[in-house]
Amino acid sequence: MLTATTPTIAERQTRQTLGVVSGEVILGANIFRDLFAGIRDIVGGRAASYESVLRQAREGAMKEMIDEATRQGADAVVGIDIDYETLGANNGMLMVTATGTAVKLG
Repeated sequence: MLTATTPTIAERQTRQTLGVVSGEVILGANIFRDLFAGIRDIVGGRAASYESVLRQAREGAMKEMIDEATRQGADAVVGIDIDYETLGANNGMLMVTATGTAVKLG
């Protein structure tokens, strides 16, 4: 499945727009508590464990979005946007959402 943040795929014509597709992953408060408990892996101002969990959440949201596009018969998802939002009491959860437009290419 081709994916792009741009509204089109370079050198490919959009034949049909199938609609909006999305995927969501929600990380609970325990993830953050565990991460902060093991924050010893900070190197150069970056927390590798935290980045790893965020990467996994983003990849999970993208996979869900692509799976939905596949079920619709899409060749690609264009105009992809990835958002991060805090939710719940005391902002104890993080939601990662990937949204795009499923299309068939010519």
